[in-house]
Amino acid sequence: MKKIVKSADDNLVQASVEEALQTYETALNASDTDTVLTVFASDGVFMAPNSPSTVGADAIRAAYNGIFQAITFDTELTVEEVVQVAPNWAFVRTSSKGHVTVNAIKQRVPDANHELFIFQKSDDSKWKIARYSFATTNPLPH
Repeated sequence: MKKIVKSADDNLVQASVEEALQTYETALNASDTDTVLTVFASDGVFMAPNSPSTVGADAIRAAYNGIFQAITFDTELTVEEVVQVAPNWAFVRTSSKGHVTVNAIKQRVPDANHELFIFQKSDDSKWKIARYSFATTNPLPH
């Protein structure tokens, strides 16, 4: 895992962001929408490929409920980079790999993505996902 670290404050930001992403990964793999929502800002934005942006907690809840009905995750996130760009803002670049199971047909398929998260420090000093977008890194089908 590549880390860009410059100070004790940077270490704290890195640790806090990684803790939030670990919570997110665990919730994703458990199909746990309620826990997913704990790591998003209340006005967060989720931007999945080929879909309109999902804005706010209610819309994010609906989106993840739909995702978890359709597929089950078995994936691992790797933090590639954490960069704090302002006192309350940081961007995070990750990669993920594993499998998803298409629930309707019980088919397990490889899953790999690269992700960009923008984190915002909340009023309670926790880092939350303010924006999240991803794209597959799997090869295109032939």
